[in-house]
Amino acid sequence: MNGIWYYVIAFILIWVIAIVFKDYLTNHGVEVNFPLLMWKTQRLRGFIDRLANRAPRFWRGYMNAGIVISAGFMVLMAGALAYSLKTLRDAPTVSLVVPGVEVPGSPIFIPLLSGLIALATVLIVHEFSHGILARVEKIGLKSIGLLLFAILPGAFVEPDDEELNELSRPAKMRIYVAGSMANLTLAAIALVFMLIISSFIMPVVFEEDGVQISRLTEGGNAINYLSEGMLIKGINNVTVNDSASYQEAITTLRPNETVNLQTDQGAYSFQLKTNPMNKSLGFMGIQVQSHNVIAEPYDNQFYSPLLWILMPLSNLLFWIYFLNFAIGTFNLLPMKPLDGGYLFENLLSYIMPEGSYKPIVTFMSFFMGIIIVVSLVVGLVGTPF
Repeated sequence: MNGIWYYVIAFILIWVIAIVFKDYLTNHGVEVNFPLLMWKTQRLRGFIDRLANRAPRFWRGYMNAGIVISAGFMVLMAGALAYSLKTLRDAPTVSLVVPGVEVPGSPIFIPLLSGLIALATVLIVHEFSHGILARVEKIGLKSIGLLLFAILPGAFVEPDDEELNELSRPAKMRIYVAGSMANLTLAAIALVFMLIISSFIMPVVFEEDGVQISRLTEGGNAINYLSEGMLIKGINNVTVNDSASYQEAITTLRPNETVNLQTDQGAYSFQLKTNPMNKSLGFMGIQVQSHNVIAEPYDNQFYSPLLWILMPLSNLLFWIYFLNFAIGTFNLLPMKPLDGGYLFENLLSYIMPEGSYKPIVTFMSFFMGIIIVVSLVVGLVGTPF
């Protein structure tokens, strides 16, 4: 079933339940205002206060370093986004990703379950970090809680704007960068554990035995001939026995050519389409994963079934890393209403008056926004030229 239908079904179930039990939910602190469900609580306020009061000097020092790191990523992300105009037609840099849904023009498909878990970590650590730094700076929090916009989950921490505006520039910048720094920190932790599992544990425990088709996409012809779960043995008479040989083989494919695939279930031939991310390469519409078997010393042991947990765990850690890094750095773009826009504004205020830096921030927000919108549109519908 197409992943979008999971969202449709969940949307219908959640809102039917919310409307039927609206009075009960309202009595327990849940605001039901279609399309928004919002749960506010004071329990999370106490949790945030405890974290903030436990080590305020650590939080300030951590985010002082975070200002420098975030400013660096802000420059890199702005430069990368501007440079993406050069490759906009062939490979749009910005694309929409939704867990479990194949988005036209996006080179990335995020599995539904692991994607939703990873996305939850992004939202929770980001918003709660803003709240922790706000409390470190003695700023009141108007509201804290969780929300659901239609079917999209979120978390929110709303500092008191008047008190925030009265802070010094360094204090405000520490609060602005807290969310992205938390995302980058979690991304680094997830990456380390993923590399430990995938680079040191799995190569010992498992042996690679070819590549397996994990998913067939709508944009290629392979979906009309192949099936998920097939093992690919060769491409155009080039033997494929591991991920490296597969990657090497597909770099030789060209658009509109006929590709010959040898699989464990027979040979298949079909015409290649154009790769949406690189128009010089052919596109089959196949996503693969390593086909692993448990190595001899660890096979047929009482703990052998547990070893299969390592692969989905490594996959989950990858998506936690990927989404936290991608969204955390995207949030540092010098454009409002992203945190990077407020950081950019405060940094400029050190070197020029308000009448000069306000127009610069407005222009950058407009310029960055236009590039993002155009990239999304080109990725979804293509270019007319």
